[in-house]
Amino acid sequence: MIVRRTLLTAAAIGLAGIVPRLAPAQAQGYPAKPIRLILPYTAGSPNDAVARVFAPFLSEELGQPVVIDNRPGGGTTVGVNAVMQAEPDGTTLLFSNSPSHLIAPLINDTFVHDPLKDFVPIATVGASSNVVVIGAQVPATTVQEFVAYAKANPGKLNFGYGQGTQPQLVGELFKMAAGIDIVNVPYKGGMQAVTDMMGGHIHLNIGAAATLLPLHRAGKLRMIGYTGAKRSPQMPDIPTMAESGYPSVISTTYYGLLGRAGLPAAIVERLNAATAEALKKPELQAGLARIQFEPVTMSSSEMAALFAEESKRWSAVVKATDFGK
Repeated sequence: MIVRRTLLTAAAIGLAGIVPRLAPAQAQGYPAKPIRLILPYTAGSPNDAVARVFAPFLSEELGQPVVIDNRPGGGTTVGVNAVMQAEPDGTTLLFSNSPSHLIAPLINDTFVHDPLKDFVPIATVGASSNVVVIGAQVPATTVQEFVAYAKANPGKLNFGYGQGTQPQLVGELFKMAAGIDIVNVPYKGGMQAVTDMMGGHIHLNIGAAATLLPLHRAGKLRMIGYTGAKRSPQMPDIPTMAESGYPSVISTTYYGLLGRAGLPAAIVERLNAATAEALKKPELQAGLARIQFEPVTMSSSEMAALFAEESKRWSAVVKATDFGK
């Protein structure tokens, strides 16, 4: 089922002002050449998985190749800078997610762009919640057992994550709520942390079920919690963090397209319409479901309102966990 979230707020109206209002005729002929989707994340990451499922359908709608360009590093600054340095003509776009796109500037001093003012929200593609996994070597099978073990061994466990991503802050939120002392180990991308977890070097990781559920089923790591508001139909045996005693550890990630501020409104509308049409296709819906994602369609203004709302929420978490600048 495609979800449509209505968030027509004053924040959306304010953010919509960064998109130049041009007549549709001025976007005639777009796109005249291939479109590059820049992902500020590693190959194999949740962002990468969603983009690779979605790109062929967007290409079909637009009549041009849609090329995925992974640019990880610098807590997403490498990929973001590449988009900011390109012309705002709709041929170089950012494929990112909320709240990773929003929290990167809050925890990374090298980030010089404003995630709201310097970018135009174009269209959402899908959404998912996170799963909490622990290394197979950790003597715990539930969130409660993990917390008890961590409290009995302060400073001896570690938490691996992709720097500047939502899992980093969800993990901090969990540590704060549980009152546990776990060492942070930042990585260029979350999948690197997962690889080290399977090697016995990382004890805690938080990420998307698309990449972690198969490893859980193979016995290579252990899934103990889900950050959705209710249990996932694909993982009915995994309790939510709220059920495990941590109702504040709830999060949903929205994935989609953004462009540089200055991107003509007619092009934004063209891309949004193409994305909405693509998401109507059962093949794309099935492809997203296979990687544990739910299709989500929003207008540009609704996406802008969502990002404004999420920015306030995660800014508060950053301050509460001493991750602010």
